[in-house]
Amino acid sequence: MTKKIFVTDTILRDAHQSLLATRMRTEDMLPICDKLDQVGYWSLEVWGGATFDACVRFLKEDPWERLRQLRAALPNTRLQMLLRGQNLLGYRHYSDDVVKAFVAKAAVNGIDVFRIFDAMNDVRNLRVAIEAVKAAGKHAQGTIAYTTSPVHTIEAFVAQARQMEAMGCDSVAIKDM
Repeated sequence: MTKKIFVTDTILRDAHQSLLATRMRTEDMLPICDKLDQVGYWSLEVWGGATFDACVRFLKEDPWERLRQLRAALPNTRLQMLLRGQNLLGYRHYSDDVVKAFVAKAAVNGIDVFRIFDAMNDVRNLRVAIEAVKAAGKHAQGTIAYTTSPVHTIEAFVAQARQMEAMGCDSVAIKDM
């Protein structure tokens, strides 16, 4: 049996989040989108993580408008976002109804793949987001936050991936923290 490997590029989210404190403006992203759309990536991660906060707080941009512009500029590529489970794009838990509404709005505005993780690898914090993604008809990608410690073993990561599969995830990814 041949297994496929799917490539996701994170240049429009994580690259500038890690290198430029998420200060890349939408107008600076749009010119390269035509080329990125031709590559054939399985998905492009363009939203989530710190992008929402940085758009509002530092760039004075509407993050929803950014998403809509990227969707229009990348018509042939799945758009992906990084979602912190019950924390959404913040650093505290939000109520279930807020999580459901946010996921639904992100899906309507152009997100196809939701890469969902919890920094503590507590899968209970993924359930509502996964259910909301599936209700929106989108791809739920459960994500393991990889780290090393005596309790972070291969067996523990495999068990976590199986839990995510049982929760309805379409795929599982590994996120290097």
